[in-house]
Amino acid sequence: MVAGGALFAWYAYDLPDFDELYIVERRSSVTLKAADGMVLATYGDLYGEHQALKDLPPHLPQALIATEDRRFYSHFGIDPIGLARATLANLRAGRVVQGGSTLTQQLAKNVFLERDRTLKRKVQELMLAFRLEQRFTKDQILEMYLNRVYFGAGAYGVEAAAQRYFDKPATKLSLGESAMLVGLLKAPSKLAPTGNIKSAQARAAQVLRNMADAGFITIETAEAAIAKPTQLARSRLPLPNARYFADWVIEEVYQLVGRDHADLTVYTTMDSRLQGGAERAVDSLMDRDAQKLDVGQAALVALAPDGAVRAMIGGRDYLDSPFNRATQARRQPGSAFKPIVFLTALEQGITPDDQYVDGPIEIGNWKPRNYDGQYHGTMPLREAAARSINTIAVQVSERVGRDKVIETARRLGITSDLKPHPSLALGSFEVGVLELTAAYAAFANGGYAVQPYGVIEVRDRNNAVLFRRDTGGAYAHMIAPEPLGELNELLRGVIATGTGRAAQIGRPAAGKTGTTSDYRDAWFVGYTPDLVTAVWVGNDDNSPTKKVSGSGLPSQIWRSFMTDALKGLPASELPQAPSQNFSLPSLWDRIMRQFGSAPATASPASVPPPPRTVIEPAAPPPATSQGEPQMIWQVGPQPVQR
Repeated sequence: MVAGGALFAWYAYDLPDFDELYIVERRSSVTLKAADGMVLATYGDLYGEHQALKDLPPHLPQALIATEDRRFYSHFGIDPIGLARATLANLRAGRVVQGGSTLTQQLAKNVFLERDRTLKRKVQELMLAFRLEQRFTKDQILEMYLNRVYFGAGAYGVEAAAQRYFDKPATKLSLGESAMLVGLLKAPSKLAPTGNIKSAQARAAQVLRNMADAGFITIETAEAAIAKPTQLARSRLPLPNARYFADWVIEEVYQLVGRDHADLTVYTTMDSRLQGGAERAVDSLMDRDAQKLDVGQAALVALAPDGAVRAMIGGRDYLDSPFNRATQARRQPGSAFKPIVFLTALEQGITPDDQYVDGPIEIGNWKPRNYDGQYHGTMPLREAAARSINTIAVQVSERVGRDKVIETARRLGITSDLKPHPSLALGSFEVGVLELTAAYAAFANGGYAVQPYGVIEVRDRNNAVLFRRDTGGAYAHMIAPEPLGELNELLRGVIATGTGRAAQIGRPAAGKTGTTSDYRDAWFVGYTPDLVTAVWVGNDDNSPTKKVSGSGLPSQIWRSFMTDALKGLPASELPQAPSQNFSLPSLWDRIMRQFGSAPATASPASVPPPPRTVIEPAAPPPATSQGEPQMIWQVGPQPVQR
């Protein structure tokens, strides 16, 4: 007795005080919503308002008692019968298959104690259960339990769970919804319906049968509810890979309003319909071709012409790999970089009809080659762009100057490290998918450089507006109308007759394919006046694919996505060169550009490119040079040998 008393005193010495029942330590939560209100993701913990037991629908506590503790109203905090039953079942199974804890014990464990499985924790759990039963009524214990227990997906308490999963207060939960919430208690993270709706529905069916077995409802009522499985509220249906966008945009939220606000609601630029279409396009075509082509990953970014991110795919499966290949990875763009070379040339007076010779060239001891290993003689620039002729792209870059090409890239917002090497013209330096997509946005919107953005509005828990975006992401006019129209003419030819024919969507569109050495990266970046979209496919370890080029799988994904995304929208023309209307001022502008006196647009010095935060991959792929779709490089000195 003395030893037992001493042991009791030892375990009781550091028992927590019941005042902790009313203290809630929590992290602030951030809920991200698509433009149409669909919840994309939540960060942090969500606690709802305390709900009195009398205000909750009766079937909610009934479901809880029927499933977790049927003798709740008759035991004294510990259920000897339940313990004996669980012990026998566990002995028969040879492992733990049942628990004998009462709701009172579970409340004590969840609120006061750590989750470690020690003798001290178990003894203290029993002692706290006794004390709870002495101090509070059964209904009070049940009420505290429902308001404190974890229901998965960051939701603590029945009110938070009802709002998160069903977009309604807990006082209005249906029988099926109540059964689903109670079913989550067995394994809240594993069964949360936001990630595993089928398992949550199956568990809810078991809870309904438990209620019938306990006499709370009839078997007919249970089967009728089971026949109509509970669904999440439409606004709570997640898009599986929207978390790539959510992880990217949450940093923008913190930059805009800081981290010291509780329970933020953020309205984002994402279009849930377009995001769903992007996921379907990537999944269907990658499922069809990825294995046979040795392609492991894909990324897609779709922007409104003002820089608003409408859809983002950072990889094939966020749960498998949360690394965002759309924003964090840096890959060589290959010939998808050539439009920046062409734009530089057009701004200096070169025209789409200027003739170039596709033949052997040598810069130092470097000899760029075409994809097919052949040379095709004299052709205009427009044909060279459509056919992605490497030798002519290099000639153009050398004529206008590599430094000028880099200046153009900077004006369009590309901040990645670019070097004035001859291979610059063929995209030998790495860029990000989002970064390159934003650069192309200027081609679609009339020449304005853009900063990609994802946040429209931020509100706090009191619904006060902390931030609201009044303008888009365009920040400076960077391209004059004449060269912009000529560039769009070149890039329309890529889709109409060139390497991007697989991207035809039956309306005006322009774009460029890109493929790197040994087929390590394949791109298609294209646009209409309504949407700018880039697609990349490749492998994280930079290993070669089975001859996947930008004209193949990326163009097909782009076409599938854009066809669905633009459905129902009227077709419209891309910005055209004013000279196509034979205006004298535009003709004079072209003449002046030919002689180097074109009207100036904003320069990098006057309008610096927007800053961007980049997280490099843990193991970046080795640098290689590239072409369209394959090049053999011999890098050496850079002076042109004539």
